Amino acid sequence: MTEQSIYRHLREFRETFDRPEPLTWPEISHGQLLMMMSPKKQHQLVAHRLRTQLEPQLGSDLVLMVETDMEDAGLGILRVPDLALIDEEEAVTDSDAIDPRRCHLVIEIVSRSNPSNDYEGKLRDYPAMGVPHYLIIDPRDGSAVHHWAPVNRSGVPTYDNRQHYAFSDTITIADWKIDTADLPRYSKDGQ
Repeated sequence: MTEQSIYRHLREFRETFDRPEPLTWPEISHGQLLMMMSPKKQHQLVAHRLRTQLEPQLGSDLVLMVETDMEDAGLGILRVPDLALIDEEEAVTDSDAIDPRRCHLVIEIVSRSNPSNDYEGKLRDYPAMGVPHYLIIDPRDGSAVHHWAPVNRSGVPTYDNRQHYAFSDTITIADWKIDTADLPRYSKDGQ
């Protein structure tokens, strides 16, 4: 069975999948169906604060999408970024999934249950998909990492640059600024 046929089967299965609570819609990467826990309220509060900062900075030609499928069927990858900044034209196409080549920025908020998904899996997949800017926000320790400029090193897609931040810094990505001072950290009790 080829990688493409495995992806098509996983994609078809995903469409008929009756996801049990508290799981989100599965992602697909490297021949695997990836199940994640639904985001908790503190995760969603961080997403809300990021949206309220970014949306006023966007022109009429850009849209900030929330938890929307992003697919590169040729690579066999389907991810569901927490936030994706895309062209307005892409938002109105007939396709159900975002074309990653029409995406300007992906923001992932690290969850307690599976941080390696953001720091490893998505850090592998997003440069392969051609996403130019990938920002990881980590409320566990109050940090952020901006990765940008996808390149191929020895045949492996990666980002050429990265910058680390702490909650209190202002992050500048292209024409957009994110003030991390008001982003909440996860509580110690896990709620």
